[in-house]
Amino acid sequence: MAKDTKDKKLTVAGYKGISTENLESFSKDFNKDRANLIAANAAVKSGVLEAAADYGRIGELPMSFSIDLKQGKITNQKASGRCWLFSALNTMRFEIIHKYNLDNFELSQNYLFFYDKLEKANFYLESILKTLDEPVDGRLYSFINAAPLGDGGQWDMFANLVEKYGVVPKESYDDAASSTSSRWFDQYLTTKLREDAYKLRTLATEGKKKSELEKEKTKMISEFYRMLCISLGEPPKKIDFTLRSKDDEVYQDFGITPQDFYKKYVGMKLSNYVSIINAPTDDKPFGKLYTVKFLGNVAEGKPITYLNLKMKEIKKAVIAQLKDGHPVWFGSDCSKYSLRKEGVFDKKAANLEQLYDVKFGMDKSESLIYGDSAMNHAMVILGVNINEDGKPDRWRIENSWGKDAGKDGYYVASDEWFDDYVYQVVINKKYLSKDTKELLNQQLIELEPWDPFGTLA
Repeated sequence: MAKDTKDKKLTVAGYKGISTENLESFSKDFNKDRANLIAANAAVKSGVLEAAADYGRIGELPMSFSIDLKQGKITNQKASGRCWLFSALNTMRFEIIHKYNLDNFELSQNYLFFYDKLEKANFYLESILKTLDEPVDGRLYSFINAAPLGDGGQWDMFANLVEKYGVVPKESYDDAASSTSSRWFDQYLTTKLREDAYKLRTLATEGKKKSELEKEKTKMISEFYRMLCISLGEPPKKIDFTLRSKDDEVYQDFGITPQDFYKKYVGMKLSNYVSIINAPTDDKPFGKLYTVKFLGNVAEGKPITYLNLKMKEIKKAVIAQLKDGHPVWFGSDCSKYSLRKEGVFDKKAANLEQLYDVKFGMDKSESLIYGDSAMNHAMVILGVNINEDGKPDRWRIENSWGKDAGKDGYYVASDEWFDDYVYQVVINKKYLSKDTKELLNQQLIELEPWDPFGTLA
């Protein structure tokens, strides 16, 4: 057989290649159209999104809104995946700023980052102990092992951290080098965790009892705590706190715990907030409650919970919360039709269809099913413009990429983009209808770990 194929080109059976004639035809078609040449000149020099920017459409999305909440200075997550923590803490600091009449205030993202990593390490090793019979090359184990210590998270994961550990001002536990640029920190801690997983599985095959495995796991978490302290610094257990308002009113506490600081100065009762998703796929009927297997951080915390509603109901709740003076945490696919310089999220403003002369026709359901879109970033809704017909036409977005991204850190999203790429909002239950609140009493439907709504912001 080797002799027969020595001088022959090998091809995959059943596949058809691109011929020389095809290439000549493609090139001829491309070059005969003047628009293609102009588009190529612009895109090659400036980049695809820059070349696709439609100045006329951008002008139709001004940074002015009929409902507009005022926030402190823009925050910056830098080279880390902590958007979910930044955006959630931004909703909290908004309440503090307005409650105490401040120019600006910021809570420590690094504090919750530390405990999220610690809890994720424990959650991962607990998951390893729950899947000892799973083959290491199986889909479930491969998924659990893929990114056990990623920076991303979910609202319920945030709530579990806050209710267990509280919060502190940023000045009490500022960012570390490894929290602002987390790549290498994540890599080596993840390597250690995977080694721990290997050890636990090996001990299990040697016949060690469950109690012995749990004891060994605790030793591993102790070691992991040490690595975190070296990387990020040990979080404070008590803090001294002084706050001065714009009217020079002073608030002080000495030796207050992070848990008491949260209760006294933030005051948001997180159990009143619910995550609502928009998943228009056949496998997730509207009006049902969902959770995702093997998704979480605090092992003993509240499970990730989603209520699936139609977008019309979601917008109604969001607007009600904004009108009452409270921002909204939300998760979206920020990679879609995003003009960073202009601070615009909109398909017509980032007019890729015009640039390429193609149609991007998948709807939201199809994009989810085929893996083209899912939630990947969390931000805060601070405003909305209600048009003359009483409907929203654009939304004001607070990002956490610093003041040089967008317009001084802020973005405007068209209502069409909101429909297509917003997947989750967090709403205080008091802004939901009576019928919707009753849906929260249902039994949770479990989704597989690789479901699109198992992704983290």
